[in-house]
Order: sequence, then structure tokens, then C-alpha cells
Amino acid sequence: MVSAAIIGGSGYGGGELLRLLLGHPQVTVQQVTSRSHLGEYVYQVHPNLRKRSQLKFSDPAALEPVDVLFLALPHGAAQKRIDEYAALAPRIIDLSADFRLRDAALYEQWYGQPHAAPHWLGRFVYGLPELRRAEIAAASHISGVGCNATAANLALLPLVQGGLVKAETPAIIEIKVGSSESGAEGNAGSLHAERANVVRTFSAFGHRHTAEVIQEMGMAHASLTMTAVDLVRGALATAHTQVKAGVTGKDLWKAYRSAANENPFIRLVKEQRGIYRVPEPKIVSGSNYADLGFELDESNGHVVSICAIDNLMKGAAGTAVQCLNLMMGWDETSGLEFTGLHPI
Repeated sequence: MVSAAIIGGSGYGGGELLRLLLGHPQVTVQQVTSRSHLGEYVYQVHPNLRKRSQLKFSDPAALEPVDVLFLALPHGAAQKRIDEYAALAPRIIDLSADFRLRDAALYEQWYGQPHAAPHWLGRFVYGLPELRRAEIAAASHISGVGCNATAANLALLPLVQGGLVKAETPAIIEIKVGSSESGAEGNAGSLHAERANVVRTFSAFGHRHTAEVIQEMGMAHASLTMTAVDLVRGALATAHTQVKAGVTGKDLWKAYRSAANENPFIRLVKEQRGIYRVPEPKIVSGSNYADLGFELDESNGHVVSICAIDNLMKGAAGTAVQCLNLMMGWDETSGLEFTGLHPI
């Protein structure tokens, strides 16, 4: 058994992480911290955990050494105390944006302030297994992934890995997001986020997750657009780009099937019949799956690639646990077997 602790466990991200770790066959959660809920039972904040845990939120200053430390803190907090955290555990998985970008200048450009620990950026591996599985398996420090960046990167993954994208072609990615994202961003899951009644927002350019797409996909001309919809959990990315001359639908089928076959949590959804013929966020709710689909106009090379994820799972806590499994040499799917619900 591996001992674990969660710093910042009162938000959506921390609560989802705790839910997963409590059900993991090889992990024991020793501490969950929260200054604002100090001394309360975790189920008082995360009511779905009633009868699953008698843990109480502890003081971050009273942390004890563990095998792996999960950081679910507001963006900008972990980098200020990373040396202190590193002394508590040989392995760290950070859910925030603090160590996602390898370039300190890129971090300052997209997050608006200098990085507090730039010497640590090169020590963290970007925590998306579908892109960096071998590196994660050999790493001791893993960064979190942006939920929108995850949906965008996985939508583009088969096209980029298959070498199908036309050179210098921009990628325009429109992402529909649920209300829980407003809490998952900025506080790794604030419970004060809007729930059912989503305030409709539109962000045309400049979303900071764009930096992760540029870094991981190598596409300098990428643009992410966000629209809030009446959904609590979920993100649906629709990516538009151009494929090389001569690329056919058969080539895309091969690339997408290859991505699905090589990655246990990628599913290809492109049906001719039924209700759910394309990826749908509701179907992956609560699961670590990413459902991909595509359409190609062979007359002009315009391709539309779709990815549906649960932003709190594949976009945050689920991927963090997947990274833990790889780091420890366990089955990659351990503790992540939930398939989602239907109907929902």
C-alpha cells in the first residue's frame, strides 16, 4: 500500500481526487487538508463520501511525510512552497497550472506574473499519459493538466500523431464547458462555483490553456474559444483544422483507431445509427474516458475533430490517478474502472 495526502481537499478537484483514492486498491489516504474547513469531516463538504470515509480536514501545517503528495491548491500557491512540499514526499502530483509549462517566459506570458520557482519547471512532467506515458512512468513529479487543454489536445492527438495536419495550418478549437469548471479553475475546485444555473459566458481568445496546446501539440497557431452551457460536469471540444492534400477518410479512421487501441481511456465514437452518434459529455460523466469523433470534407481537407471528457475526471483528478498508476508501475486503469452512467 502507498500512503497519500491531499493538500487542498475541500474543492471540486480535491473532492473528486479523494473519491478516487478512497476506492483505489493500493492507496491509503492519510491526510486531507483544508484551512477553511479545519476539523470538519470530509463528508460534510463532499456529501457523496458519507460512509466512505471518517477522515477530518487537517491543518496544512501539520502534514506528515507520505509516499505521494497530491496538490489541489489555487493556481500560484504550490510554486511558492514547492521546496517544502518536496521534503514531505518523494512523489508529487500537482493538479494546478503551476508546473504545466516548461518555459518560465511562456508561463509569465499566459499567467500574467513571473513564476516563483522557475528552476522547478524542468523537473515536472506534463501529466497527460496519452502524450507522455513513458516519461510519466519514470518521473517523480507530475504536473496537472488543464481540462480544456486536455479536451483540445486529445481532439488533435490522432491528427498530429498521424502526421495528417497540413503544415502551418491553424487549429480553431471551440469548447463548451459546464459550471463545475468555474470552480475547478483557480481553486482546483471551489465549492462556491455555480451549479445548475450556468451564467452564460463567451471567451473568444486568450484562454491560458492555449499555452498547453501550443506546447504539447507543437501548433503555434492555435486558438481556444470557451462557451458555458447548461451542464455541471463536462467539456466538449470541437477542433477545426486542415489535413494534407490527399488525406482521405480511411486515413483518419486508421489514425483514430490507432489512438483508441493504444490508450485505454480513449474511445472512438462515430456511429451511423442510434442516439449518441458523436461524443457526448454526459456519457463520460464520472468516468476517465475521452470519447473522440471526426468528420472530414475530402473536397477541401477541412477536418472537424470532437472530444468529450468529464472536466473533473479526465481533465483533472482522473488523469492524476492515472499518472500515479504509471509512476508506481500498476495497471494504468486501477481505481478508474467506472464506465459512466446511461441514461443520464
